[in-house]
Amino acid sequence: MLKEHLTGTQIAYYIVCKRKLWLFSHQIGFEKYSDYVELGKLIDQESFKKETHKGVDFGDVKIDFIKVKDAVIVHEVKKSRKLEPAHIWQVKYYIYRLRKLGVNTSSGIIHYPKLFKKIEVTFSDEDEKLIENFEKEVREILASSPPPPINKPYCKKCSYYEFCYS
Repeated sequence: MLKEHLTGTQIAYYIVCKRKLWLFSHQIGFEKYSDYVELGKLIDQESFKKETHKGVDFGDVKIDFIKVKDAVIVHEVKKSRKLEPAHIWQVKYYIYRLRKLGVNTSSGIIHYPKLFKKIEVTFSDEDEKLIENFEKEVREILASSPPPPINKPYCKKCSYYEFCYS
């Protein structure tokens, strides 16, 4: 059974790999065995400890932290920039979901603490239309058979690698 709302992780996986999206969404998970995933969690836990609005959850959405000024700014912490387009869409999805709840927000920041870098993310009306299309496509993928492996260079570091290629 499909949930009413998707998660930011599902949107990121949709951008990166439709097969990973399908497997993850059907509770076929290997993340708990991945050193890369564990390192990412550690970086998230150890970074920005002084933030007061850390670990913001609503429904299936879990935002690393927010800052409240004139508007809410969504912040996500990531290990590497290798999958940056997926990170950007994950943040935009969080902004989209908050806006649907009536929250005044249109921007976010992705932090890469290991790299001492950050990027700003701005949400537009066009992004809203794209996300609505992503949601429709994700639901179609989840209702079908698992997609085939994609065989990209980043697959070797994926927690599903052995499952897909053994």
